[in-house]
Order: sequence, then C-alpha cells, then structure tokens
Amino acid sequence: MTLCTGTAVHKDVVCQNKIIGCSVCSHTFDWDGPSPQRLSIFLSAVAELSSALSSCTKPPLNGEGQSENSRPEMADGKRIQTFKDFFEVHGLLLTASGLPQSLHHQLFQKLSSETFDGGAHFQVELFEDGRCRRLVLSSDFMAKESHVFLVDHAWTFRLSDAYKQLLEVPGLAERMASLMCVDVDMNLDEEEEDHSKSNDDEAKQSVWELLESEIRGAKEKGSDSVRWLELEDLQIDDDTLRSLDLPTKFPDLLALSLTGNKLRDIDMVAEEVAKFKHLRALWLNDNPVAENCDENLQQKVLERSPNLEIYNSRFTLNFSKWALGFCGDVYGKDNPGSIYPADYTLQCLTSLDLSSRCIHNLINKAFSPAELPSLSYLNLRGNPLEQNSAGDLLKILKEFPCLSSLEVDIPGPLGEKASEIIESLPNLNTLNRIDVAKIVNSGKHVIDSMLLPRLPEWAPEEPLPDRVINAMWQYLMTYRLADEEKIDETSVWYVMDELGSALRHSDEPNFRVAPFLFMPEGKLTSAISFTILWPIHNVQKGDECTRDYLFGIGEDKQRSARLTAWFHTPQNYFVHEYEKHIRNLQSKALASPISQTTSNTEGLHRSKACTFHVYTDNPQVEEFLNRPEFIMTSDPKEADIIWTSMQIDEDTRKATGITDQQYVNQFPFEACLVMKHHLAETVEKAHGRPEWLQPTYNLETHLSQLIGDYLVRKRDGLNNLWILKPWNMARTIDTTVTDNLSAIIRLMETGPKICQKYIEHPALFNGKKFDLRYIVLVRSMNPLEIFLADSFWVRLANNPYSLEKQSLFEYETHFTVMNYRGRLNHKNIADFVKEFEQEHNVKWLDIHSRVRSMIRSVFKSAAVVHPEMHSPFSRAMYGLDVMLDSSFQPKLLEVTYCPDCTRACKYDVENVFGGGVIKGEEFYNDVFGCLFLNETTHVTPL
Repeated sequence: MTLCTGTAVHKDVVCQNKIIGCSVCSHTFDWDGPSPQRLSIFLSAVAELSSALSSCTKPPLNGEGQSENSRPEMADGKRIQTFKDFFEVHGLLLTASGLPQSLHHQLFQKLSSETFDGGAHFQVELFEDGRCRRLVLSSDFMAKESHVFLVDHAWTFRLSDAYKQLLEVPGLAERMASLMCVDVDMNLDEEEEDHSKSNDDEAKQSVWELLESEIRGAKEKGSDSVRWLELEDLQIDDDTLRSLDLPTKFPDLLALSLTGNKLRDIDMVAEEVAKFKHLRALWLNDNPVAENCDENLQQKVLERSPNLEIYNSRFTLNFSKWALGFCGDVYGKDNPGSIYPADYTLQCLTSLDLSSRCIHNLINKAFSPAELPSLSYLNLRGNPLEQNSAGDLLKILKEFPCLSSLEVDIPGPLGEKASEIIESLPNLNTLNRIDVAKIVNSGKHVIDSMLLPRLPEWAPEEPLPDRVINAMWQYLMTYRLADEEKIDETSVWYVMDELGSALRHSDEPNFRVAPFLFMPEGKLTSAISFTILWPIHNVQKGDECTRDYLFGIGEDKQRSARLTAWFHTPQNYFVHEYEKHIRNLQSKALASPISQTTSNTEGLHRSKACTFHVYTDNPQVEEFLNRPEFIMTSDPKEADIIWTSMQIDEDTRKATGITDQQYVNQFPFEACLVMKHHLAETVEKAHGRPEWLQPTYNLETHLSQLIGDYLVRKRDGLNNLWILKPWNMARTIDTTVTDNLSAIIRLMETGPKICQKYIEHPALFNGKKFDLRYIVLVRSMNPLEIFLADSFWVRLANNPYSLEKQSLFEYETHFTVMNYRGRLNHKNIADFVKEFEQEHNVKWLDIHSRVRSMIRSVFKSAAVVHPEMHSPFSRAMYGLDVMLDSSFQPKLLEVTYCPDCTRACKYDVENVFGGGVIKGEEFYNDVFGCLFLNETTHVTPL
C-alpha cells in the first residue's frame, strides 16, 4: 500500500445505493457508491497496508466497504467476536496507527458496533460571520488518551470527476457548500434587498436626522461642538454634501467618515474637506470618486488639508500625536480629543498597533521615546517604511525603555532575519508573539504566529459547484493505492464530514488522527477503512479541538511555506525569495563552449560483411528492424547493441552480464533531460530562463519561489494559471491545471512535482489545442552530434479549447495524449502543416527553424551542465514534446526517454521538408542506420 503525505485521516462510509450520515448529527444524505473498479483497486492494495502505515506522516487508507447489512459473510458465517481475535488480525495496524494501547479495547467496541458518538462530546461552532467552523469540546472534561472516536467521510472522488459530481449528484454541492461555508449568502431575505432600494428616497431625511442627533448628543455630554462625525452608507452624492454645509455646522470637527456614499467630483470633495481647519482623519472609502481616481483625490485633499494625519485609514506624511493616539485607542468616537491635544496625552500609552497604515517614514517628533515612554507593545506589520534604513529603525526602537513585544514583517524594513532583530533589540521578550528564547533555540529566520486563515472568497453570482471547487482545498485529504506490481495512477481525494472538517490546525494540537483498516470477518474482502481520533492532551469544556495539518512534516519539507495552503503567510518573504531567484536566473549564461556537429562519431568497427547482434525488449524494434546488418538475439550477453526501456545501471549490468563495451540506447546521467525537474534545472543553469521554457519550479525545493511568483502575478493582474506535472510520469498521469494557490500546494501530497506556468494562449488548430512530438537521435554528447528525424507528428485535443473554470477538469480539452485514454484522432502531418499554414497565414519552415534551434539548445545545455553524460558506447533516441504559443513561438514541454513510436511505424507520411514519402515500416531501420552506421536517411543533423 502506498499512501502519500497528507494532513488528516477519516473514514469513508460511501455505500452502494445506501444513505450515509454525519458523525455529528442524525442528518442523512443520498449518495452513490464507489465504482467496482475503485473497490477492486482498494481490495488489491490491502496486502501492502502494513508497510504503508509504518510511516506516521502518511495520510489515510480509504476503503469503500459495504454497509453492515450487506457485508459478505465468511465461509463459516462467523465474524470477529472477541478482542483476542480482533488483536490477532489487527495487531500490526494498531501499532502502526500510534493509538495508545489503553484505547485498543475501546476501539474494538466502537468498530464492532459502528458507534459514531462524536456528537455527544463535540460541538461545531460557526465564527468569522459564518465563514469558518471550529470544533469545541462540549463534554465537561476529556483526559489525555481517554477516548477514541470514528469520523466519517462526506465525499470521495477522483479529481477529474469532481466538477461533474458536484453538478450531477443530488444534494452534494449543497452539502459541500454548507460544510465549506460558501453558501452564507444564498438565503438572503428579499425584504432586505427591497429595503436597500428605498435608501435613495430616505437618504436626505436620514442624513439630517443623524446630524441633529449628533448635535443633541454633544450637548448632552456637555460639549459645545461635534468633533467626530460618521455619515456612512447614506447615499450622499455631490449635491447633498455641498448642501449639508458641514464645515459651518461643525467647525471643530477632527474626524469625518463619508464611507459608502455616492461622491464623484474630485474638486468638489477636496474643496469641502479643505474648509475643515482642524480635521485630523478622513475616510472616503467605497465612493466612486475613491474607486476611480483615488491617487488624484488623495493628492488634492492633502494639498488643501495639511493638518490631515489619517486618510482612508492610512497615515499621511504629516501624522503626529493624534494619529498615534487613534491607533493606541486614546482617541475614538467617544473621545475624539481636542483641537490642541495636551503634551502628555501619549505618556501612559503601552500598546500601539500601527499595522497596515502605509507608513513610509516612522521617525518623527511624535513617535519617540520622549512622547511614548511607557510603550511596551508595537505592531509595525504591513508598512513599507522605505524612507528609513533598517539601522535607523532599530536604533530608535532600542531607545524605547519599556518595549518588550514587537510585531514586524520578516523579511522587511527591519531586516531579513529574526536573529538580527533580536540581537539589535536585546530587551525584547517576544517577536511576532513568539518567545524570543524559543526563536533563538529554533534558529528560524522567518517567524510568525499570527497567521490568518484563508477564508473562502466568491462572487455573488458564482454557482455552488464553482464555489466548492475553489474552497475545497482547505478541506481535502488524499491517498493513493498500490499493490506489489502497480501503483494506482491517480490519487483519491476526500472531504471529512462536518465534525472532521471542523478540526482546525495547530502546531501544538490537542488531538491526533490516524488511519485504521477494520476487517470484521478477519479477511481482506470484508475490509473497511476508518479514521480514529483521540486526545493527546487534557482538554477542558469549551476548548477548541485541533490537529496538525502537516503532521510529521518539518521545515526540511518546507512546512512553513506549505502552510500557505490554509493561511495568509507573510507575502513579502515569498516575494523576496522569488526576486532573488529571478536575479540568479538572469545571471546565467552558457559557461563552456561545445563543439559543433562534426560527424566524427564512427560506426561500429566491423567489416561490411559482418552483422551486429541486437538485444531488445521493444516489440516495435523487434518487428520493424529488419536490415541485414542487424540480427536479433535473446541473450543480452551476446549482443553488440542493447536497446531497452529498462534503466541500465551497475546493478543491472551485474545481473544481466552487460559490459561497458556493449552499445546501449541511453546516456549516463540522462535524467538531467528526461526527468522534468532535472530538465528545468539543466536549462536554467545554462540559459537562465529562455523564452522557450515556461517558468518552472520544483515544488520539493522551490515552493517559496513559486509562491512569490504567484503573488507577484496576482499583484500585477497577470494570468495565474499553472500546470502541475509529476517528476517522472508520462501520458499526463497525475497532471493538473489550476489557478488556485492552495490547490498547487496541496497537490504536492500526491507525489513530487514541478509547477510550470500554463501556456494560457496556445496556437490552436481548428479551435483545438495541440502539441508536436519530435524524435531526436543522439550519437554523441561531446562533440555534440544530434539529428532530428524528418518524421514527426501532431497530437490533438478532442474538445475546443477553453479557459472556463469547469473546462480545467476536462481531459480532452486541455490535454493531447489520447493514445491511452479519450478518443484518438490521427492527423496526417503533411495535411496538418498545409491546413495550419492556411488557417494562420504562416510558413511552417519558419516555425520549424525555431524548433530546430530550441532542440539544439536543449541538448547543448545538457552537454555543458553535465559533461559526465558523454559515453563512447551510448546512442539514444529521445522524444521532445513541443507546443506553440499564440505567436507561434515554440515552448518545450518535456523530453522522453525511449518514446512510443507507434505512429512513426504505423503510418507512411509525406516528408514535409525534403519531399517523397517516409515509410513507417522503415522507421527503425533509419534510426539504427543513423545511430550505428552513420547514415542520414530521413534525418537532419542539428
């Protein structure tokens, strides 16, 4: 059994034609059961379960069993009745789960009776205005390792089927939307909408009533003037604002909010605001004038109102005591202050939150130890502070005698490392709410304890299936099944029920989860998978119940970066890492010259009368290689040439007797080309980031840089569609297209991958996506001697190309390999070239010239970066997959070892470049002639 790294584990109760329920309440849901194929895969994989469960960092094994009433009976009709029998069957699984021995008997009892009693001990609570759920203990007390619970699964699926199931399975989208809190706006009262429509009619009346109320309120408090005024969401337009004559009525006003109105005229707004001689704070958010031309409005307002310290919650360059007092809760609606604040107003201020105030220069007379002698807590997050050096900022902060707690972006204006800040501010007790001693001991450079959860976002008109697809990555878990011979090609994803999905993350959790396979009849055919949940600390009533989303994953596996899937992690850190990465790529260039093709490679040293023995495990070679110079042999020891799809390493040589003097169809270290992450590394080391290679990141090593790239693209309004590909799998297996950052990170759990910028605007053929398969023959890496086969072919998608969100799940829209799935539509290459030229008014020879140049650059990169590839007894054939963008520039997709050449052998094709016909049955005769006899029939040297 192979289980990929995940975050939590829970039980599937997806039963054929049955009703499943939630482990919190008695509510039930209709659901269709697993396919026979999935059930077969699961049962065949059980034999490997014990080895898979030996790793505590792996996610659950899921089994789609049958309901109790329909389970198959053993031959003797008996089921496990005693704990002794249970332990004999499940002892290894109990050990692997990590469940304390004291809970084994309780688990047996609950499994035997199918007891889901979580609802008696836990309660699911909504918070963040209904956009999140959390699980709290409703029992009076739960001791460490005192209980074990079973948790259900609500949805299990293959990723390619997700959108279709949400559309077609009754009630599924509604349940998932409710579970993921993306349906909170679906039941709005129509009366509320009608009420909003009447606001325009009542606007002026309500404004005047509010002004009267404010004046009365000030008099009742013994004040002769109103100094804080909030006129928000009152439909105030330009004419209304002018008619109100606010500066005359409220000459001593210090703070004014006009948020959410209908102001449009920049000059009029700036003119009216300028009439307030003592105004310190102004809010104009959510007005058309601010949305359409905020920078111009801000400039005019600040030019005419020099005393303004806060504009739309941001500090102006003139901020002083009032702005600091506002952020320190000294000033507010109930206590707006006076026109001339006293000198001592900030003397007793101990806590000051200046986060996200757009402060450019912090150092002024107001922000000083003399004005803030009692300051002990300071939050500077989210401010550029670019007008201050790190040294100057640290110097002034060090002068605050009581400052013991600081929050700041790391890396950021104060430096790139937490250790540097701590060394400069020795009086700090906590940095970003983490104990300084703990930071020093951990050695972490970037620390943050205030990670806000990624709450789901959606547009009001967005349908439920789309909302669920976007939000589900906060909840999904995954596993992949395998038996001794074959791994399941695609992963299974699942969502826990309402109880399990409410378990939030903590680095110091109080609960733990683990997979468990229960075989009630003592044999694999009766197997059902569960997730077990138990407390690992004492838990009090009302305490939140948490688990570690990344249990067993440390910083060596990029734990902090991976938390970005669930939390808003410090963006500036990732952007900084991305910018460093780009600078490094820009500095690259080919460092060593490579000899040009000189055709110096000699053929096999035999007389013309001699023949060459060939050993192969490739059926096509065996069938079509029929030249008299080559004779097949079944014994690799007798062969002059070994042509195999198997990797020939030292162990293989020892086992088969293959020697260093036999020719093989592979080069040493060719993984630098044929494994996707190594291919990108090789090209980047040689060329940096050439135009023909899309931005590519190895997620196992460069996740932070990828996140930074994603954030920069989002900031700049650029397309953010990415494709994830496994390092070393072909035929688009486990390949996903997405624009969801959480999805990108979570998809790491299904195996090592690269993440590559998707070509969102490819060249199309009759409205459909396509790519090209080229065959490259390599005689030598030094000197570089490579040839391009004249025979190449096009691979076409079946569906018209689309960037609609639902289309990203359609294999036949975004992928072109139809040999193994989908409907294969073969297109004669000569007809394709002719029709493509007519459709796009281009010359194929121009495109081909660019493709040839790119292919040579690829192999030249490998020769320079990995000179150890050269071997005099290596000859090889590679497949290169190429796509054209909308400007008809070639983009390298991948390099394939021992490519499938079925089409090359099956079809006779017109030679697009040299005329004549290339016979399919002669393909391997031409290949071997080029590689071993130095011929150039139907190949072109590069």
